[in-house]
Amino acid sequence: MSVNEAGDQAGWRLVVESKRCISSGFCVGSAPDHFAMDPVSRPLADVVAPSDQVIEAAEFCPVEAISVIDAQDGTPIAPKR
Repeated sequence: MSVNEAGDQAGWRLVVESKRCISSGFCVGSAPDHFAMDPVSRPLADVVAPSDQVIEAAEFCPVEAISVIDAQDGTPIAPKR
């Protein structure tokens, strides 16, 4: 993650809707450094550096339980809805 002029961390916020998650495990398989099952998916960190693996996990979640959001301005990044 980078730090902007205001001293804020630039990165992506990961959100998993635990009530929606069906524990398919795709996120853990595609982005093991970012997700764990406990018993449903959960992010390992609130804010992460931008990563294609995170985008893939959100885009291919079968129930769209994962959201990737710009940590600075709240802009949705994935999945594309």
